[in-house]
Amino acid sequence: MLGPRDLKSPVQGPRSSGATRRGALGLLLGAPLLSACAGVQQSLSQFSNPFSSSQPPAQPAGPPQQATTAGSGGVKVGVILPLSAAGNAGLAAQSMRNAAEMALAEFQNPNIQLLIKDDNGSPQGAQAGAQQAVDEGAEIILGPLFAQSVPAVAQVARQRGISVIAFSTDSSIAGRGVYLLSFLPESDVNRIVEYSASIGKRSVAVLVPDNAYGNVVEAAVKAAVPRRGGRVVAFERYGADRATPARTVAQQLGSADALFIADDGDAVVAVADAMTAAGANLRNIQLLGTGLWDNPRVYASPNLQGGLYAAPDPAGFRAFSGRYRTKYGAEPIRTATLAYDAVALVAALARTQGTTRFSPDVLTNPSGFAGIDGLFRFRADGTNERGLAVMKVTTGGGVAVAGSPKSFGA
Repeated sequence: MLGPRDLKSPVQGPRSSGATRRGALGLLLGAPLLSACAGVQQSLSQFSNPFSSSQPPAQPAGPPQQATTAGSGGVKVGVILPLSAAGNAGLAAQSMRNAAEMALAEFQNPNIQLLIKDDNGSPQGAQAGAQQAVDEGAEIILGPLFAQSVPAVAQVARQRGISVIAFSTDSSIAGRGVYLLSFLPESDVNRIVEYSASIGKRSVAVLVPDNAYGNVVEAAVKAAVPRRGGRVVAFERYGADRATPARTVAQQLGSADALFIADDGDAVVAVADAMTAAGANLRNIQLLGTGLWDNPRVYASPNLQGGLYAAPDPAGFRAFSGRYRTKYGAEPIRTATLAYDAVALVAALARTQGTTRFSPDVLTNPSGFAGIDGLFRFRADGTNERGLAVMKVTTGGGVAVAGSPKSFGA
């Protein structure tokens, strides 16, 4: 299936009348989203490993679920989810639908109605659901989840001149009118590289998996490190054989002050163990990772203690989880917050922005929006930026060493 917070105004100082208007918009929208938000921390890697949402599950899906609605407002919003998809995908979709309806219930008097469509985990189903939603008057579409279904929905939406806020983590499918509200690895990389440079760690050795996630992390880290005045002193990819790349990097660690390992759970532990077996003393170097390190196996690993990774501040999800359990008697999946924030966002826009509520200028407001997982903003290219915390690996779990920002820079 599937793959961020000083009390300051989220408004940047005005540079012009246009900047003042757009900055004020960020403050205005941040307040309703936070008021709408009026447990146990699950791992970010559960249902959120980037690019695992690029393909639907191999198992056959069940019969499509009937379309339903939630709310009675005048602004109609399509919601496309793989509710009848097989296995964990269908369970995740149900959790996301619950979160969407929970946001609707918690937002005071929202003027929106959700048109919830099951895409059956396929591009054809997603396209049909999107067509039904726009035919019923949807002004914006939330979803789908699978990357390969997003273009099918985007085609329908573009014909009607409306925007899509999708939940895929594959940034290659973002674009004109298609915005991704997801946990993108680029944000993780930029935040942890920025923080590590601020504490003097600028010579970085890098190990990434030889897969699509590794491709994205490689591009991000090779751009982010020199941008912060650093250099990549060693870079290796690994597949099933981790020992050989680990030995190669271990031999070059003398010229590095940080080691970036981009993977999750068992894989991160295995790579760290391979580095130790190759003679590396990981206690003498700053370990760095992404949000996928939010995993019990990582916290239990002796070799990863003290490692730093970028992730959403867990406080928001803990509070959300408590309310979700009270309402539904079950634990939400980690990415259920995406559906909650998407609905809270469109409700706030519908309340405050009149007929331009879902226009690109409004959606790409540079001051961004405040959600369960902290600040986020959409870029013009459809990708997003998140305000992430920096967490440290301890045996008791992740501990924040740097909070998430309360506002975005220019």
